[in-house]
Amino acid sequence: MEFILIGVIVLFIFQSHRLIDSKKFIDDNQEYFRGMMEDDYEFFLKSKYGDDVDVNAEYSKRIRNGIVTIVVFIFLFLNNMNFINILASFVLGYLIFKQGYSSVKSFYKRHLHMIDLQLPYFLKSLEILSQHYTIPVAISRSIDSAPEVFKPGLKELIAKINAGNSTVEPYMDFAKMYPVSDSVRMMRLLYRLSLGSQDDKHEQLIMFSKSVSSLQNKARSTRYKERLDKMENKSMIMLTVVGLGVMAVLLFAMMTNFAI
Repeated sequence: MEFILIGVIVLFIFQSHRLIDSKKFIDDNQEYFRGMMEDDYEFFLKSKYGDDVDVNAEYSKRIRNGIVTIVVFIFLFLNNMNFINILASFVLGYLIFKQGYSSVKSFYKRHLHMIDLQLPYFLKSLEILSQHYTIPVAISRSIDSAPEVFKPGLKELIAKINAGNSTVEPYMDFAKMYPVSDSVRMMRLLYRLSLGSQDDKHEQLIMFSKSVSSLQNKARSTRYKERLDKMENKSMIMLTVVGLGVMAVLLFAMMTNFAI
């Protein structure tokens, strides 16, 4: 145990005096470490922290935490070094590395329900803008007022459209980034609306508006049901507490009578 403490202190001293520079090591090998980055990590990270987040810095922290974990456990197993312990050190380091991804992914999943409720109201604002502008312009103008979670997807969508991709693919990519109920159907309708001529636009806009209104009604019903369920749960908790309290008082009274 003393040897392990000495090793940790020596590592800390080396790191403090830049004799061992973990940041430089990670930066120099960034090309290799980047191959381990999950495809959707950047999206989940921006969904949680916004567009200003430094993806490389956050990813470097994950790598550093994983490496530190491996080194620490190798020191712990130093007195009983074998293949199993070395393998366990690397497995634990990998789990710590993946934990950074799991946390932002869990955050996104927890908020997926809220995204589902926000989508109809965002589409409503897009519908209003579409009455005065073309669909690409309407999408571009909606970014500033859109919920924060939609902004990365909208910027990517409009970038693909501006790059000359006039297919349904950019719209479907947006739907895949936000896999909530009806997102695919609504983005298909939006794409068809972008293809329509000025004469057909009015009728297509009416169809889109009806779909958005239907989603809004569904979202309102869901919110109402959630409030109702929350009130019922609170009522059940209150009744349970009151019931247990009454039983405790009766039990105390019975025990008091028997004691007398």
